[in-house]
Amino acid sequence: MNNEPGQANCTVSVIVPARNEEVSLGACLDSLIAQTGVEFEIIVVDDHSTDGTRAIAASFAAASPGIVSVVEAGPLPDGWTGKNNAVTTGVRHARREWLLFTDADTAHLPGSLARALIEAQEQHAEMLSYSPEQIAVTFWEMAVLPVVFAELARQYPPSKVSDPNFPEAAANGQYILIRREAYDAVGGHAAVAGEILEDVALARRVKAAGRKIRFRYAADAVRTRMYRNWPQLRDGWTKNLALLFPRPGWLAVKTFLIWTALWAVLGTALFPPAEWPSWISTLLFAVLFVPFIWQRQKLEKANFPLNATILAILFGMPIFAYLLLRSKRAHSKGNVPWKGRTYSDKTHLGNQPLTTND
Repeated sequence: MNNEPGQANCTVSVIVPARNEEVSLGACLDSLIAQTGVEFEIIVVDDHSTDGTRAIAASFAAASPGIVSVVEAGPLPDGWTGKNNAVTTGVRHARREWLLFTDADTAHLPGSLARALIEAQEQHAEMLSYSPEQIAVTFWEMAVLPVVFAELARQYPPSKVSDPNFPEAAANGQYILIRREAYDAVGGHAAVAGEILEDVALARRVKAAGRKIRFRYAADAVRTRMYRNWPQLRDGWTKNLALLFPRPGWLAVKTFLIWTALWAVLGTALFPPAEWPSWISTLLFAVLFVPFIWQRQKLEKANFPLNATILAILFGMPIFAYLLLRSKRAHSKGNVPWKGRTYSDKTHLGNQPLTTND
């Protein structure tokens, strides 16, 4: 593929780990194959799927020989997570200068891969990670996801993650573009083989090695629908939340208390005592408006619509608190289920300071 002036002049190996992803893999591969302006290969790693994932991947490989290939993840080594094993298998087959790790439930906007390479080069970043636009359809998605991502924005501000002068390090495993040389230098996913939160662990190693990270919200490049029902959402965030936040128990209590206070203020504003002057209700509504605006400003960056913000404030906060406690309990017991496997990683990355001695 020839690159036109102003387009990316590097090559990319796109690695897509897939375990029982028949619902979303086809759309993901369609969006990847349609990319232009950059030379790339796509490696789908079938991670012991029991549905139609393998057949879908094979159909794309047959239709696009030389562009799409399918490999098997192989047996899961002791101490490894399934995703780390799958992507490491994909890397062994990769032959390009840059690696893009992206999940099977993502959809990539036209031209986004070439633009991402240009952005990484212009920003002198050796790791570029995008937080995709989150598609929320069900009540559970619309209520919970905005709360989670608002807290993630507070815990991992993209401006600080992207600044070498701050210790914060983060990445979103749904989209990680990294220079192959930098990936190998920090040990790749093999160096974080047992980490459930492998994206943050890898970002920590990259930043600790003095290599620049670029991290931002990227609705202009990629979108995803992470979970399609309550059991998927519950188990997915149970796997991750206790590792993402340094004090999940305290955050759960704080979130629930804030939510209770908001409902108390709303109830008082709607049904004030008869002897209260009317201006008190007006003041209480103004008090409620402040946290709404503060939450809305954070969620606009993650591209959540207004109705999701309202659902999050009214109902999502106590669900988030429950999921935090559920995640904390699962990790403390060493019993974290995900996609038919059970992990026992008790490492809380949020509690560990970033150092240069890994």
